[in-house]
Formats: sequence, C-alpha cells, structure tokens
Amino acid sequence: MMKQKVFVDMDGVLANFGKKVTEIMSDPTIPIYFKKHPDEIDGVFRDLEPLQEAFESVVKLHKSNKYDLFIATTAPWKNPSSFSDKRIWIKKHFGDIFEKKMFITHRKDLLLGHYLIDDRLANGAKDFKGQLIHFGWNYESKTWNDYKDWKSVLNELL
Repeated sequence: MMKQKVFVDMDGVLANFGKKVTEIMSDPTIPIYFKKHPDEIDGVFRDLEPLQEAFESVVKLHKSNKYDLFIATTAPWKNPSSFSDKRIWIKKHFGDIFEKKMFITHRKDLLLGHYLIDDRLANGAKDFKGQLIHFGWNYESKTWNDYKDWKSVLNELL
C-alpha cells in the first residue's frame, strides 16, 4: 500500500515562532522595521523552541508507517540565512525523519500530497489540493484554528 504524503509546516506548527516574536517585541533595542518584520531578522529561526508535543507527534506519525512525511515551510526572501537556519533546526530536532524531504516554498498550493499541516492560509496553503489541517493559534484573527493542538491532529490521522 502506498503511503499518503503529509507536508508539515515549521513555524507555528513544529517551532514556537510566536514566542520568539513576543521576545522581539519586548526588546526596546530592536529597530521598528524588524518589530514589524521579525522574520527578516538574521538568525531568528536558528534557536526556536519546539512546540509542545510536536516531536513526539511527528515520531508517532512516522512510526505508524502510514505516511510519507515532508517539511513544507516558507523562508522570508529578504532573510537568506533563514533558508539554512530552518534546515539546521529541522535536523537538530528531528534527526533523519525529514532528511532530504524538505520543501522551502512560497507556493504550497503546488505541492502534491494528501495533507498539509499549517497554521496559516498564506503562501498557497489555503489552495492546497489535499486536506488542509489548519493547526494551532491564528495570530492574525486571534482565534484557534480547526486543529488546536497535536492531539487533535493525531486523532485525525491515526
């Protein structure tokens, strides 16, 4: 039986980018531009904390042998270090699970797969052809998305 493809976003799904943004906003020495565009700060993606239950949940999906897992993340175009920082972060926290299985794209609607786990609708996520698992906290609307946490994702997929 062929495994179903699952694309997993990084920021807000695996990594706690929101916590990093809160830290940036509270730093009075950060230039105003970067307070409005924290994802453009060199190195901002290097040391993010993993989201609670993210690692354990990905391992459960991986071990279920039902899914072929991939990373699908967007790296800010004006922050070239974000490309390598995200790749290094994934390796550090997930080992070989995602080795050579990482897409950095601004067009998630072009990905071919069964599921996309993402916290935002931007960068083509809302037009993904498979099932969007709209994950976690929506910082734009200040509401919870359909799948509040990793437990709800696992309930859907396992």
